[in-house]
Amino acid sequence: MTAPSGAGVRGGRTVNTVLGPVPAGDLGVVAVHEALLSVLPGAQYAPDITMDRSEIFAILAGKLRAFKAGGGGTLVDATGMFHGRDIPLYEALAKSTGVHIIASTGQGPEEMLGGYFLTPQTNPPMPWPAGKFAGLFAKEVAEGMVVPRVERRAAAGLVTTAATREGMTATDESLLRGAARAASETGVAVSFRHGADPLAELEVVLSEGVPAERVLVGGMDRADAVANYAPLEVARRGAYVGLDHAGTNSDPDFVDDEARAVLAVELIAAGLANRIILSSNAIGVAKGVPESAVDYTYVLASFAPRLRSLGVSEADLHKLLVDNPRELLAVDSRAAAGKVK
Repeated sequence: MTAPSGAGVRGGRTVNTVLGPVPAGDLGVVAVHEALLSVLPGAQYAPDITMDRSEIFAILAGKLRAFKAGGGGTLVDATGMFHGRDIPLYEALAKSTGVHIIASTGQGPEEMLGGYFLTPQTNPPMPWPAGKFAGLFAKEVAEGMVVPRVERRAAAGLVTTAATREGMTATDESLLRGAARAASETGVAVSFRHGADPLAELEVVLSEGVPAERVLVGGMDRADAVANYAPLEVARRGAYVGLDHAGTNSDPDFVDDEARAVLAVELIAAGLANRIILSSNAIGVAKGVPESAVDYTYVLASFAPRLRSLGVSEADLHKLLVDNPRELLAVDSRAAAGKVK
């Protein structure tokens, strides 16, 4: 499933990729919540972990070519700042495979922050304030993402964060507010993986002035969220609902594909097809985290046919796979922070 260049796109809108801004209409089918190289912070120093860059490149290139051959156009690496993000590697992959790659800025939840960002720097000690996180993330959009000890290069195309599963901490709230402020300042969208209360966390983000249509709430196919009708309420609030674990069928924390597809059909029947984003949370190369049993082709090859079998039209599938991700990621080129200083 592809979209003609510029089709259905308001003039002058672009998306920040690792190779620079591209017209929003050129994205094609977008996998919005995936990981290329996912490294548990510190794993790169472990003696039992290998970090052979040529091997990593070969594996990822093969998976991206398969994604493109299956109809994919753009992949978003939604890992944020400190979980393996490697901008030079992603640039080389984009050039080699022809897949548009969008990298993200952001951090979270609190338990996964680097030590510096957990160190109270005030007297009395308090968590990092939202304004500092906002400045950190916005600079990665406006001036390029940090390549340690080298330079900044490639503007981030998304601000991403997460709330603690057991409940939003003070640091999580700073992260959510900081991500929202950075998104508001730069024009890019904000995506967050919800914690214990997705609606309350969404309200925190919206209270910072970000329009609901610039927000993606991830993990909405989690079993507790589905049981509490949270996907429906988030979509009604105007934010995007991330059904982003397609292919996850044996994790009790998430509904399986059968229930995930029924949820998508119910949202479409409620007139909310334009609020759904599909993805699979696939990991191309995992270091220190579990390997992914799902690949980047899964949504197109397996989940989309399941939706068709339930009566979802091609027009609605196009919304889910092409139109909705494009609308989320696109920014006005006059405001886009794609000019790396």
